[in-house]
Amino acid sequence: MRPFTSTISLEEARRRLAAAVRPIARTERVPLADASGRVVASGVTSSLDVPPFARSAMDGYAVVAADTAGASRDTPVRLGIAERIYTGQMPQRGIAPGLCAEIATGAPLPAGADAVVMVEETRSADGRRETGSLVDILTAATAGQNISPRGADITTGALVVNPGDLLTPGRIGSLAAVGRTDVEVYQRPRVAILSTGNEVVAPGSTLEPGQVFDVNSFTLAAIAGAHGGAAERHRAVEDSLDALTTALDACAGADVIVFSGGSSVGERDLILDVVTARGEMVFHGIAIKPGKPTAFALVDGRPLFGMPGNPTSCLSNAYILLVPFLRAIAHLPPFQPRIVRVPLARRIDSVASRHQIYTVRLADGRAHPAFKGSGDITSLSQADGYIEIPADQETVDAGAMVEVTMF
Repeated sequence: MRPFTSTISLEEARRRLAAAVRPIARTERVPLADASGRVVASGVTSSLDVPPFARSAMDGYAVVAADTAGASRDTPVRLGIAERIYTGQMPQRGIAPGLCAEIATGAPLPAGADAVVMVEETRSADGRRETGSLVDILTAATAGQNISPRGADITTGALVVNPGDLLTPGRIGSLAAVGRTDVEVYQRPRVAILSTGNEVVAPGSTLEPGQVFDVNSFTLAAIAGAHGGAAERHRAVEDSLDALTTALDACAGADVIVFSGGSSVGERDLILDVVTARGEMVFHGIAIKPGKPTAFALVDGRPLFGMPGNPTSCLSNAYILLVPFLRAIAHLPPFQPRIVRVPLARRIDSVASRHQIYTVRLADGRAHPAFKGSGDITSLSQADGYIEIPADQETVDAGAMVEVTMF
C-alpha cells in the first residue's frame, strides 16, 4: 500500500479546480431547433422590426378613437363595418370616420384606425356582423388601445441575444421571431470517460467470478451530458501501466478526461503513476467522505479527474466537483440545485475531520438517511438528495433541521 502523502479540504479542492478552469473557445453553428441549452458565442442583432406591422392585440373592431367619444352601453356609438381583416392578409381599404373594421388578434391594422375595441364591448346593431352591416360600440376607446405598434417587441438593430447567453426557450423564440434559422454557440466540451480495473466488465457481458459490471462510466456520462459536456465513453481498462498509458493516449482529443478507479493507494492503483509521469498532479486526496481518493491533474495541459472506483464515491464527487468545473468550461451558469429544509428523521454519526456528503430520502416531510456504503450505488439511486456535514461536526441529531440539496 502507498499511503496518501496529504489530503486537502473540500474548499481547497474547489479553489484549485476553479483556478484550472479554461473555458472552451471553439464555436459552431447549430440549427435553431437544436440550440436549446446551448451558450451563445456571437451576439445576434435583428434585421427587422417585430412585429413588422402594427397589429391588433384583440379580437374586435379597428376604429378611429375619436369616433367613440362618449360611447357607453346606454349611449352606444353606431359604426358601419367596412371590411373584415384576418391574420395573414393585408387590409383592402382604410378606415374613414364613421366606419370600422372587424379584426382578428394579430391581424394588420388598417390605415386610419388608431384603436381596437374588443368584441365583448360591442353588439350587433342589425343582427349581422359582416361587411356592410352595423355595430354598436359600447365603450369609448383611446388612441393606441389594444394595438401592438410596429417594432413594439423588437426594433431593427436591437440585440436579440448576447454572447454568453444561455439559450432558453424564450431566447430561441426571439431568434425565430427575427427570422434566424441557426445560431453560433460554444462547442460542448468533449469529456472522455473510462473505468479502470481488471474486475470491471461491460453490462451485457457474462459476469465471471470476481467481476462486476461497469457502473461509473454510465453515471459519469449522464452527469457530463446533463451539464454541458459531450460524453465519450471508452471501454474499461485493465490495471497495467501499458494499458492505462494507451487509454490515456486514446483520450488525447478530449477537453476533460475522467478516470474512475485506480486513484486510491493500493499497489495496483496505477493511474497516478501514469499521470505523474505525463503531467502535474494538482491534488490527490480530499478530506471528504465518501470520495477521499479523488485526484485532479493536468496532463499535457488537459484536465484529468481521477475518481474513486466505488460507485457512490464516484458519483457524489462528480456532483460536487466535476459538475461545477464542467459547467464553467462550457460557459454555463453555475448550477443552482433546489434546496429544501426539513427535519432529520434519524441521528447520523459522522467521521471526525472529514467533510461528509450523506444521502437522504424525503418521506413524511423528513429526511431519512439513505447512505449504505461507498460501493453501493443504491446509496444514490434510492436517495432524493444529500446533506453536508462539516468536518468539525461529529453528529447530527434526530429532529435537527437540515438542508437537503436535491439531485
